[in-house]
Amino acid sequence: MSSNIGKIDRFVRLSLGGILLYLGQTMYAGEQLGLALTVFGIVANVTAMVGFCPLYRLLGTSTRTDV
Repeated sequence: MSSNIGKIDRFVRLSLGGILLYLGQTMYAGEQLGLALTVFGIVANVTAMVGFCPLYRLLGTSTRTDV
């Protein structure tokens, strides 16, 4: 499992993941939308921290420039 997420992509994923988690846990807490936002926020943060996106692997793409 090699890294396929670049620095800018990581930053965007961490930022978006944080926003989604915030919205899911505060504004839409207890609703189905809140659960969905929380799950997508967790996935975005985990993929950013690990540096690997399974969807990119399936599509055969990478945002990493120093490969």
